[in-house]
Amino acid sequence: MDNTMAYSLADFNYNDNPDVLSPPADFEKWLSHPGVQAAFSLFEQPLMSAPVIRTEVINNFDHKRRKVINLTSYNYLGLCTHPEVIAAAKAALDKYGLGASGAALLSGTFDLHIELASKLAAFKEKEACVLFSGGLAANMGAIQGLLRKGDVFIMDEKCHKSLIDGGTLAQARMLFFAHNDMDSLVMMLEKNKGVRTMVAVEGVYSMDGDLPKLKETVEICEHYHAAIYLDEAHSTFMFGKNGRGIGEHFGVEDRIGIVFGTLSKVLGGVGGFVCSKASTIRYLKCYSSPFQFSCALPPAIVAGVLKALEIATRDSTLRDKLWENVAYFRKQLLDMDLNLGDSASQVIPIIIGSSGEKLLSMALEIQKRGLFLQPVDFPAVPANARRFRLSVSSALTKQDIDEACNIIHDVIAVGLKN
Repeated sequence: MDNTMAYSLADFNYNDNPDVLSPPADFEKWLSHPGVQAAFSLFEQPLMSAPVIRTEVINNFDHKRRKVINLTSYNYLGLCTHPEVIAAAKAALDKYGLGASGAALLSGTFDLHIELASKLAAFKEKEACVLFSGGLAANMGAIQGLLRKGDVFIMDEKCHKSLIDGGTLAQARMLFFAHNDMDSLVMMLEKNKGVRTMVAVEGVYSMDGDLPKLKETVEICEHYHAAIYLDEAHSTFMFGKNGRGIGEHFGVEDRIGIVFGTLSKVLGGVGGFVCSKASTIRYLKCYSSPFQFSCALPPAIVAGVLKALEIATRDSTLRDKLWENVAYFRKQLLDMDLNLGDSASQVIPIIIGSSGEKLLSMALEIQKRGLFLQPVDFPAVPANARRFRLSVSSALTKQDIDEACNIIHDVIAVGLKN
């Protein structure tokens, strides 16, 4: 295989090996290349403590244990290790045991599940809520449960893979409009007048950190009588006066029929939820496979999430600190002339460009210097926009940010100029 490092996972998706349990032969050859092995060593590196700002990691590339500043975890408000959250989870563990030991429909629904679903629905100002044991399962399950063969599912081209998987399972006809391009969206809706249609956008696009043109999207969808599905995985509990998300931020939450959120980011647990009108949630529970056939969320996790929800919404203190940190971080990064794209959130990309080799060498070096900041390579992002992705947290101190920025400057900013 010539020019091995020019290849990516996008090149080996099709498998023509007669043995279905064996990968393509050229995939195995590609993986054996030292440069590819170095790149893969950056994945699945074991953290040795909670996903806090100052943690330890065993680096797969040299098997050394390092103290690092963690800018990769989604613990946006630092609630994963909040003392009240831990105490609530411990108390529930003593009372309910380790897991739910059953699917929600049959034996896995506990009083805590009902309480959390009710409080999430009230918080999002919707009639009802359904819980899922995973965020991907919730997104995928909502689409699979609501859409049918012959329906049209239109997504922003940068929507999450879980939505695409949901559309595939539903056998809906999937279309993708150019990112935040309202003319592209109108063109697709115009071509599909009279067909049952759902349009999906994200509150914060997870690889770019930018926001949707939500007001315009709502107005267009109302004109064409298309339902709107809003994926608020990275925006709920952070945007809006009350933290209800990007719908509240843009003043259109009452015009959006169905919203998705996660329990694994701001709330520090695991799982996902979908809120809508009561009839929609009742129907969804009957036809969403990830809800029907998955074990329900562990009660201890639910108890911890309930407490995290209370803390996140009792006042704006943590949100205010988050946005203060975002502003402070952004200023330093922009002062280095780094390309942050159109980020307008706590997700900040540092776009490197088309060189996978440069991205890899920088990634290895910053971790050696004590910064846990993971690279994002093609095909997860465009080949000409490889990047690092920062997840800013309210738990960061200015000292943390200054120290991280010194490493970013020395390795990334200087490296891009050479």
